[in-house]
Amino acid sequence: MSKLKSLDKLPFKTVAGYGAGDFGFNLAFSLSTAFLLYYYTDVAGISAAAVGTMFLVVRLWDAFADLLAGRLVDRTMTRWGKFRPFIMFGAVPLLFMSYLVFHVPTSFDSGTKLIYAYATYAVLGLVYSLVNIPYGSLASAVTQSVHQRAKLVAARSFGAAIGGVILTFVIGGMINDLKGQKKTIATPDDLVAYQAAVQGAFTKVTLAFIVIGTAAFLFTAWACRETVVRSQPRVTLRETVATLKSNKPLAYLCASSFFYLIGLFAVGGATAFYAQYVLGNIGLVGVITLVNVGVALLITPVIPTIIDKFGKKNVFQYCGLFTIIGGVGLFLAPANMFWLVLLTLAIKGVGASLINTVMFGLEADTVEYGEWQTGKRSEGATYALFSFTRKVTQSIGGAVGAWALAVGGYVAASAANPNPFQPDSAIVAIKATIGLLPAAAALIAMIIFARYPLNDDKFRQIRDETERRKAAAIEAEEEGELVSL
Repeated sequence: MSKLKSLDKLPFKTVAGYGAGDFGFNLAFSLSTAFLLYYYTDVAGISAAAVGTMFLVVRLWDAFADLLAGRLVDRTMTRWGKFRPFIMFGAVPLLFMSYLVFHVPTSFDSGTKLIYAYATYAVLGLVYSLVNIPYGSLASAVTQSVHQRAKLVAARSFGAAIGGVILTFVIGGMINDLKGQKKTIATPDDLVAYQAAVQGAFTKVTLAFIVIGTAAFLFTAWACRETVVRSQPRVTLRETVATLKSNKPLAYLCASSFFYLIGLFAVGGATAFYAQYVLGNIGLVGVITLVNVGVALLITPVIPTIIDKFGKKNVFQYCGLFTIIGGVGLFLAPANMFWLVLLTLAIKGVGASLINTVMFGLEADTVEYGEWQTGKRSEGATYALFSFTRKVTQSIGGAVGAWALAVGGYVAASAANPNPFQPDSAIVAIKATIGLLPAAAALIAMIIFARYPLNDDKFRQIRDETERRKAAAIEAEEEGELVSL
C-alpha cells in the first residue's frame, strides 16, 4: 500500500492554525471558567447557590447540545469540507455571546438578572458546541499519524495557554488595578462604584476578544485542510449508535476524563476566591494564572516527545500523580508561605497540561478504532460524545465549586453588607475545592483508565488495516465500473 497523504508531515501553518483555534476558544471559555462565578456573585450580585444551580442546569444543556452538534456535523458536507464552515461562520456569534454573558444589566432586579444569566449562558453553550465540535473533530481528519496528531494536540494546548497569558495580563491586571478600591468599600455607593468599574473592564475585554478571536478562527479555517479519505459522506443515526456502542476505548476515555475534569473545572471557579480570601489579595489571580499558564507553555512543546517515548496511554494514565501531589500540597500550604503555594500550583499545572493535551490525541485515535470496528467513520459523533462528557463534568465541577462556597457559609457582597467577613468554614471550602477535590478525582480517573485497551502500536495496526480495506473497496468499485463499461 502506498504511503497515505494523511500520514505526511504537517506544514507549520497547519499546526499553528490548529493551535490558533483553541486560542480563540479560550478567549471565551477560559474567561468564563476563571471569572464567571466571581462576576455573577460579586459584580452582578447573584447568590452563589443560585449560580451553582444555574451552572449545573445550563452546562447539562450544553452537553446535550454537543450531541446535536455532532449529528449535524456528521451529516454535513460542503465545498469547504465538513468542519471548516462551522468555524468560519460561527466565530462572531460565539464571541459576541461571551460579551453578552459578561454584561448583566445593572437595572435588572435579582430575579431578572438570574433569568438573563440563564438565557445568555445557555445560548453561549449552544453556539460553542456548533463551533467546538467541528474544531475538535478536525484533528482526526487532518492526519492519521500518531506523531503528527501529537503535534496538533500540543499546538492546541499551546494556543489555549497563550489565551491564558492574555487573560493573565489583561483581566488580571485590571483586577489588580481595582484591588485598592475593593479594600476601601465601606458603603453601598462604594460597592456600586467598584462593580461598575469591574463591569467596564469585562466589557472592554469581551469586545476586544470578538475581533482577536475571529481572526484566530479564520486562520484555523484557512490553514487546516482535511486529508483523510471517507468511505461515505454521511452517517445515519443507527450507524452512529453502532459506532459508539462498540467503541470501548472511547468509553474508558470518557469515564476517566469525567473524573479528571471534574477536578479541573471546579478549580477554575475557585481561583479568584482563593486569591482574595485565602491569600488576602485579589490581585494575585494574575500570578496564579501566570504560574498555570507558564507551566503549560513550558511543557506543551515537549509533549510530542514525551508521547513518542512513553505512549499516550501511559502518559494519560500517570499524569494524575502530579494533580494528586500538587492538590494535597496546595490544601496544606500555609497562605504566608507563598513560595510553597506557587510550587504546588506548578506541580498541579504539569498534571493539568498533560491531561488537557493528551486526552484530545486519545479521542482522535478512538475515531479510527470506531471505523475499524464498524466500517463507518463518524468524527462528529465521536467527538460529540467525548465533548458531552466534558460538558457534564464542567456542569458538575462548576456547580460543586459554587455549592462548596454556599455549604461553607460564603457571604457575597451586597448593598447591606458591601465588604463581608468570611467564616473559617468558607476558607476551608475554598481550599478543598482548589486542592483536595482535583486530587481525589484524579485518583479515581487513574484507576478507571488502567483498563483502556488502545496503545499507540495497536492504533497503528488498526489504522493500517482500515486503510487497506478502503483501498480494496475503492479498487473493487473501479473494477466494477470498468466491467460495466
